[in-house]
Amino acid sequence: MTQKTTVFDRIDRWFAISQRGSTLSRELRGGVVTFVTISYILVLNPLILGGGPDVAGGSLEAVQIATSTALAAGALTVLFGFVANLPFALAAGLGINSFVAVSMVQQVTWAEAMGLVLLNGIVIVILGATGARTAIFRAVPAALKSAITVGIGLFIAFIGLVDSGFVTRTDAGPPVQLGYGGSIATVPTLVFVVTLLAIAVLVARKVPGAILIGIAGGTVVAIAVEALLQLGPLAENLGGWNLTVPALPSAIVAPPDFGLVATADPFGSFARVGPVAALMLLLTLVFMNFFDAMGAMTGLARNAGLAYDDGTFPRMRGAFVVEGLGAVVGGGTSSSSSTVYVDSAAGIGEGARTGLASVVTGMLFLLAMFFTPLALIVPQEVGAAALVVVGAMMMAQVVNVEWGDFAVALPAFLTIVTMPLTYSIANGIGIGFISWVIVAAFTGGIRRVHWLLWVVAAGFVLFFARGPLEALTG
Repeated sequence: MTQKTTVFDRIDRWFAISQRGSTLSRELRGGVVTFVTISYILVLNPLILGGGPDVAGGSLEAVQIATSTALAAGALTVLFGFVANLPFALAAGLGINSFVAVSMVQQVTWAEAMGLVLLNGIVIVILGATGARTAIFRAVPAALKSAITVGIGLFIAFIGLVDSGFVTRTDAGPPVQLGYGGSIATVPTLVFVVTLLAIAVLVARKVPGAILIGIAGGTVVAIAVEALLQLGPLAENLGGWNLTVPALPSAIVAPPDFGLVATADPFGSFARVGPVAALMLLLTLVFMNFFDAMGAMTGLARNAGLAYDDGTFPRMRGAFVVEGLGAVVGGGTSSSSSTVYVDSAAGIGEGARTGLASVVTGMLFLLAMFFTPLALIVPQEVGAAALVVVGAMMMAQVVNVEWGDFAVALPAFLTIVTMPLTYSIANGIGIGFISWVIVAAFTGGIRRVHWLLWVVAAGFVLFFARGPLEALTG
């Protein structure tokens, strides 16, 4: 008698659940844990992208950012689950959204910046579909790849320290100082410190969803403090809140606001800042998107026991294409480029081994679109604590740099320190590439430098000299 095939049997075969030594319950649980672990992006992305005006004075609405972030993360993670069949989730990348919010919009508008993010995604998709992505990845030295990740982490942490008031500018003397007048003098900054330490303890104890729990707890404390002390905004009170005054929202559930969808301007930046500067911004996005995702996917595949001996993993090309679409969708929804989150390791730790876990995570993100008002109650000081924690996590890559070889150490060091000190990820990548090829050329290592690295370094030379060049050409 033929045994009847059930829905669960079909799901098992489609995602190869049993084949990979997993179970349906593990996949479901892993998908939920991954969502809980990375859902903090629904709070952080509006804080980062909604933090200030662009070059033309325009800004993005927090609720619209939260809706777009949830929409992009949900749709892409579900697609990734079906196409790549890997337990990885995609959401707005913290490094890229910080670059867009801090550096790009000082030169172009939000719509133009998101247009470049979209073009960056098209490039990534082409590289992934043609198989060129792996070849380019191998052209950049491993030390520089690690240094870029570390530099972005340090940059993100520095942004958090500044946004929280833990580090401030000075009128005279050193450029920055601790707090105001060299001490922690405001209640919001104290809330930041408490939230940071709480998240640190939770992460150290490996509590699932540690960052989200810390943000939620810090927000509750902030709401209570504001209700008691009535501090108000920083613009009205030197001891007030930097951006968002914490208060309970009038509603928790609200219809999604898709006002930012399809507002990107892919080619406006070329007219605003010129083709050279626009191309360098685009190239920077490509490199950031490219290396961050490659490193995350390789590490997660190894963590899940799915990587082959050479570091590759099942359905790699499909994974690269969908990850590239993350930037296309992220730019098209004005939520910044979506990329694979290394935080997906939390779900893998719960036993997830297939794309079914990603489908579960993605569906939860789509459901979260109806709860975007919650993003408005989190003060920047609380969100800044999470930025510092994520920055510290990214610093772990520093051990992969060969510090005993100065020809490697100096370019890596310049890459890392230039990003926070100049408040620009692009500057750090450019200085690192240029110094790498020059040091290699004069220390007998010129033949080991891939020709693509020379091309990129030459492009960055033009980028740094664009001011004088524009003056010469009128």
